Amino acid sequence: MTTFRKNIFFKYLALGFIVGFLYMMYVFFMPNISPKSGKTAYLLIPENTAYSEVIDQLEEKATVSSFFSFNQAVKLFHYTKVKPGRYKIGKGTTNFQLIRALKNGTQTPVQLKINNIRTKEQLAGKLASQLMPDSTKIINMLNDSAFLASYYLNPNNCIVVFLPNTYNVFWNTDEKKLFERMNNEYRKFWTDKRKQEAAAIPLSPEEVITLASIVDEETNSKSEKSIVAGVYINRLKKNMPLQADPTIKFALGDFSIKRVLFGHLQIDSPYNTYKNTGLPPGPIRIPDLATIDAVLNYYKSDYIYMCAKETLNGEHNFAANWAEHKVNAAKYQKALNERGIN
Repeated sequence: MTTFRKNIFFKYLALGFIVGFLYMMYVFFMPNISPKSGKTAYLLIPENTAYSEVIDQLEEKATVSSFFSFNQAVKLFHYTKVKPGRYKIGKGTTNFQLIRALKNGTQTPVQLKINNIRTKEQLAGKLASQLMPDSTKIINMLNDSAFLASYYLNPNNCIVVFLPNTYNVFWNTDEKKLFERMNNEYRKFWTDKRKQEAAAIPLSPEEVITLASIVDEETNSKSEKSIVAGVYINRLKKNMPLQADPTIKFALGDFSIKRVLFGHLQIDSPYNTYKNTGLPPGPIRIPDLATIDAVLNYYKSDYIYMCAKETLNGEHNFAANWAEHKVNAAKYQKALNERGIN
């Protein structure tokens, strides 16, 4: 080959490399995908999803500038097996970024928020709204006595493991693995110090959370929570009924009741703390972590009575004897009557 021909050959070869490089840049690394609304969208891919369904969801949630380049990238990357999960699409996502995540199953975790929950049904709904398992699967698990027994729990008290917090969890985590994760977080929360404080009351960790749930429903005042906890603990020690109005609302399934009346107190339920002594069989809500600590470090006093203040600001008057309590109760009843609260 002459020098001239060699030069021509190498020029064409270099041009081919440049064209190939630019093509690869175009296919893999040019921004090609952006969410249709907002700054971020997510592909939520359940088990046994077909590739065509991934594409349908991609078209629904994102704008793809060139499906030709996307399909070319899919072929070049050998993306054939669809892996379940939650995959992030940001503005200007490249084919390479999305397909690599899909191929490797590299999910974006959900920031699972657990807060302000009263019932198992609410919990199941909140979890299902953020994760792949549906609410029916979750509620069935929370009612599965055999499954819960392996954690020394039961359908009445199992929500104790769902401490209020924000957790990083993969979207496709199944309900039983999620419960295992929550149980691990629960065990971490119960340090030796907290266990010792509970034993000194004496209550089990599950009983502490049950009592904290009542305290949380009884008062919104942070400064009062340890005092309210002390009142209930004094009653437990004297084997007196707790007579906690929030447990009646829970038993009735009506949290809108503003004034608990005599008729309400007749409900036949293990959660009726006017008829039954001791704690109810489980929490009446998921309590704040600070309230759990307020129970563990309860205010020690002679108080065995409490009544909402006549100011109706959510705070209480406390009393050590019936005579004082009657005076406080009369002021509260008068305030309700004056405001027409039934």
